[in-house]
Amino acid sequence: MKKDHNIFETLKSLGLTSIETREVFNERTRDKNDLRVWKDRISEVIYIDGFYAGDETYKTSEYRKGTDKSSFEIERDAERRLTSFKQLIAGKVVLDFGCGQGEFLKSASTLAKSVTGVELRTECIQMLRGCGIDCVDNLSDVTNESIDVVTLFHVLEHLPEPKSVLSILLEKMKPGGQIIVEVPHARDLLLTTIPNEAFKQFTLWSHHLVLHTRESLRRTLSDAGFSQIIVEGFQRYPLSNHLNWLQNGRPGGHKSHLSTLDTPRLVEAYEASLTRLDATDTIVAVAEKPKF
Repeated sequence: MKKDHNIFETLKSLGLTSIETREVFNERTRDKNDLRVWKDRISEVIYIDGFYAGDETYKTSEYRKGTDKSSFEIERDAERRLTSFKQLIAGKVVLDFGCGQGEFLKSASTLAKSVTGVELRTECIQMLRGCGIDCVDNLSDVTNESIDVVTLFHVLEHLPEPKSVLSILLEKMKPGGQIIVEVPHARDLLLTTIPNEAFKQFTLWSHHLVLHTRESLRRTLSDAGFSQIIVEGFQRYPLSNHLNWLQNGRPGGHKSHLSTLDTPRLVEAYEASLTRLDATDTIVAVAEKPKF
């Protein structure tokens, strides 16, 4: 294994873990019985050390079996992201790194000046090109200082060399350009405040190399050269999903009869409460490439 693939060393360099402060969080992931998961007792970052599935794995959709979201969830996420960041992408040149099936790009194309995806999965590249959306498999195909806004939605946690990728993305951005990063949260309510063993065993996955906290995400972006970093909590899954985990030990409550609980007012209030606890399931960072 390359040294650059050593997540422990990456986090240690940022002051986020050490041999003395890390503890075994779990002896396995949901897909690998012998892959240990660590948690730092001070920073609270959760991570896997010494493992990376490899780029070739990501070029097929095999690794996604049993993990791909339904069209309902994909469309819901794309709609929410477009609403949240509409003011940032309107009239801008947008690059979505790790764009997957491209639902966000399809939505953003109606507002942005232009959109481009970067994706390893061959079937996704072909599908997007067939829809008239530019998609490439390598950042070398993107011109330096040509991008206004870069997005990474649940991608950073997959990268074995996050600083290297973020630094290249920085080169592709125009001075003053912005990056939007969305990742799973290490302080998820069901991992911390109300620990749920079934949820823990489900959510720990060999492809999620790091579960970030607000501070670890801020340090990661700052170390790569970004400034004006703002990190906020967001709750992707509503109260109904948490109730289903607590009652039945499995996901899907947001698509069951429990979803009738999720009125707009309750969804907003529940997210606000989780944000106060710093226990949302997701954190989102917006940062800037320095102008000078």
